[in-house]
Amino acid sequence: MKIEKRWIISFIVISIVCISGLFWQVPLEPKSIHSQFGTVDQIVTSDVAWMLTSCCLVLIMTPGLAFFYGGMVGKKNVISTMLQSFICMGVVTLIWVVVGFSLAFGEPIGVNIGEGFYSFIGNPLSFTFMDYVGVLPHKVIASTVPFMLFALFQMKFAVIAPAIITGSFAERVRFISYLLFICLFSIFIYSPLCHAVWYPTGILGSFFGVKDFAGGTVVHMSAGFAALAGVLVLGKRKNNNHVPTNIPFVLLGTGMLWFGWIGFNAGSSMEANGVAAMAFGTTTTASAAAMLTWIFFDRINGRKVSALGACIGAVVGLVSITPAAGFVTVPESMFFGFIAAIVSNVVVYSKYLKGIDDTLDVFACHGVGGIMGMILTAIFAHGEDASLLHGGWEVFGHHMTALLLVSVYTFFGAYFLFKITNRIIPMRVSEESEIMGLDLSQHDETLFPIECAE
Repeated sequence: MKIEKRWIISFIVISIVCISGLFWQVPLEPKSIHSQFGTVDQIVTSDVAWMLTSCCLVLIMTPGLAFFYGGMVGKKNVISTMLQSFICMGVVTLIWVVVGFSLAFGEPIGVNIGEGFYSFIGNPLSFTFMDYVGVLPHKVIASTVPFMLFALFQMKFAVIAPAIITGSFAERVRFISYLLFICLFSIFIYSPLCHAVWYPTGILGSFFGVKDFAGGTVVHMSAGFAALAGVLVLGKRKNNNHVPTNIPFVLLGTGMLWFGWIGFNAGSSMEANGVAAMAFGTTTTASAAAMLTWIFFDRINGRKVSALGACIGAVVGLVSITPAAGFVTVPESMFFGFIAAIVSNVVVYSKYLKGIDDTLDVFACHGVGGIMGMILTAIFAHGEDASLLHGGWEVFGHHMTALLLVSVYTFFGAYFLFKITNRIIPMRVSEESEIMGLDLSQHDETLFPIECAE
């Protein structure tokens, strides 16, 4: 059997990554890093318990997404679609350990603007191979839990972001080129955006005042616009009129996502407190409102009530409330879900998206849902100078400027990375492989007996 050079190179790279950590010499501990940590006495055990639980909840979201997407595609592409989500738990985890966490939360690199310092990215050498990341809490970022726990919690966010993108180009992407893309996306799109929004001196959070409680901007907008870019680069499928293979898979995936999303949002409080409880409540009600709005809106537009529609609506509600989960009330969260479901529904059935073939409507659900969440957060978020209703038009204007910057950066950045990936390893499978189905052509596996898959 002939083995392509790209697979040999890939194996060599992963071997170097896994082995090099053994020989990584930790440099003398810089005083600037050492001074950032507190003592073991500052750890709050209840917060540790809640964050450990939240880590597990967020982790289960990626397999949930695999079922959610896997049930929607045609019968020849179920395994490949699910694997594209599942593999992120391996690839992104190693990237996060080696360099991703440093880029997102390492010592800030930025500029002085006026009297303030605003950073764009972290020093990639700050926490390489998780140097200095241990049981001590960080004084500013996570002051009551071990810094390692914070790093692991953030890792789960980094894992699911590229997995979300896969639904847009399902049924036509080459697996090895996809692996390269998610590496590039994690390093050049996700980690810098994470730093800009969530690091204390990050320019989007500190200068523009962006409120993103749990990742509406960092995760969903970045994935949504990257998905749109991917569709434009890869082009339409040869046959885009597939029938979803397994609706029960979609229902199961939705349940896992909804369950895990509690850790995604409520866990972002970083403490076992009232904010976590409020985020739990707003997350649940927004999703419920969006699910019902979606199926009723479908019905008044002449479409039947469907399990698929209910699941998509529920996820749109979860996406829309994510940036505001800890900043709004339960009644306001219901409004989030209601409005986001209507807007996303309209976009899903628009002729433009059908024309470019976003396979599983990733941009319409995650991209548009993230945009709506950010806009509504900029209107309703509570707190001093937090939103239009609590700070005025200037605050709202800053949010909208940041929204535009994030949209441009994530779309054109991802488009550029797709082009680079496509130049190195063509991303589109051959027409023969696409007709055969990616399960067989890429992985030599099939959900059904071969005679049924053909």
